Amino acid sequence: MDKRKIDVKIILVEPIGEINLGSIARLCKNFDVNELRLVSPRCDPLSPDSLKMAMHGKSFLENAKIYKELIDAVEDCGHIIATCGRIDHGKSIPLNSSKHVLEWILKKSTNKPIALVFGREDRGLSNTELLLAQKVISIQTSKDYPSLNLSHAVAIILNNLYTSKNEFSFLENDSLIEYAPAIELNNFIEDAKKLLLEIGFLHKHTAKSRMSKIQVLLQRGEVRSDEIALIRGILRQLRWFHKKTK
Repeated sequence: MDKRKIDVKIILVEPIGEINLGSIARLCKNFDVNELRLVSPRCDPLSPDSLKMAMHGKSFLENAKIYKELIDAVEDCGHIIATCGRIDHGKSIPLNSSKHVLEWILKKSTNKPIALVFGREDRGLSNTELLLAQKVISIQTSKDYPSLNLSHAVAIILNNLYTSKNEFSFLENDSLIEYAPAIELNNFIEDAKKLLLEIGFLHKHTAKSRMSKIQVLLQRGEVRSDEIALIRGILRQLRWFHKKTK
């Protein structure tokens, strides 16, 4: 069976705790992560507390790439996996077990990096950020106290992935899967929303929620770049016809 190397990027959105950040850098070293990426960090990655907690993972802090927006941090990634501990995210975003998602990663091969995205310590990821991911993981915890420390959540997911990688083989002769990049899908959703508002299918007060459902549908269908291009071609023709018949 083919064993392909997995290029994992840990992405933290607005991390606030220097000790947490150092612990996560150490976990990156423990579990063969390739890179640590930070989106608008609210603490100093190179603070004494961060570096002390990182131990042999200091290089992840020293070489961490910093981005302003999450969509920029995942631009080059083939698989985008987000984590969600919130219960108020809404029913439109399906949640998956880590086992299901990690097996999906290993079955769906890609030459591009895999992004594991973790949200803010105080409020997690927004729905807009969750919609950038093809899969969203919810870690099962006690209902009496479901809140997990950020570094603990990272440890659980990385341990599960590391264990799955060693126990699970890629499908033989499995073709590489190249999904539409997050920014490409996002641009399509915005373009489609404008057209659907123009023709009266959408109304301003419900447009966001209805387009979120379409985005979830496309993510669930594992849409590819050529398929997005096909649908955008249909949109261009519809827009041309709509203007012509006004």
